[in-house]
Amino acid sequence: MKPKSKHILITGTSSGIGYGAAKELIHRGYTVFGSVRKKEDGEKVRTELGERFIPFVFDVTDQPAIDAAVEDVKKHLNGSGLAGLINNSGISVTGPVEHLDIEKVAYNFDVNVLGIFRLTKAFLPLLGTQKDHPTQPGRILNVSSVAGKLCAPFMAPYTGTKHAVEGISHCLRRELLPYGIDVIIIGPGPVQTPIWDKGGLDEFKNTRYIASMVKFFTYFVTSGKNGMPLEECSQRIANILEASKPNVRYALVQGKFKNWTLPLMMPPRAVDKFFQKNFG
Repeated sequence: MKPKSKHILITGTSSGIGYGAAKELIHRGYTVFGSVRKKEDGEKVRTELGERFIPFVFDVTDQPAIDAAVEDVKKHLNGSGLAGLINNSGISVTGPVEHLDIEKVAYNFDVNVLGIFRLTKAFLPLLGTQKDHPTQPGRILNVSSVAGKLCAPFMAPYTGTKHAVEGISHCLRRELLPYGIDVIIIGPGPVQTPIWDKGGLDEFKNTRYIASMVKFFTYFVTSGKNGMPLEECSQRIANILEASKPNVRYALVQGKFKNWTLPLMMPPRAVDKFFQKNFG
């Protein structure tokens, strides 16, 4: 039997879910190649997580930088393969469709969707599609969201990207069956990360949607700050990576029945009424 690799690539490790996953996997003995967009962020994370965190400065929209990262990762692997790729990088563009900047919407898809295509395509050989792959096949974890299944107002661009991630993941998993590379969807609900302190509604303050937006995003941010602790989310992601017989999708949601199972069971028109009643 081929040996198991203890090397993981995670995108978006400067903070949030990517950072938490890197920290937990390093604790479990892995070496983590972590993408960041700024050199200083990489140095900061390496100082905090230690020498088994190896930062790579690239953006998931930059194909030449990704290609260069592949060559650098190969050098570090020194003939080994990757145990996993966690496609975590993502951004959220929000707002009423009537007033959205289409270029911002396109960028949301470029990062969240095409970013997964770029990274996965580039690193598939190191995960197991290359001839005479030296280690056991790796595993791909694509970070989706509850928004990969559930839909809320003012979230169309982000929700669209996460619905795309879900479909891509299922197709990719079936393509890679002959190589033994599994593809698993991670669907977090709100997680306690710094993301909830970002953003604002000033761009839409003069629109007729602003009152509803204030109600919705006040609820949304409050849910986020009271969401799943990052440590718990990180441990569950690491467990999924190491599971011998993983599911194809995991919903990492606090209060799972109320916030995940029940909304999926409700007729869409009933969900419409919920939003109309609570957010106008």
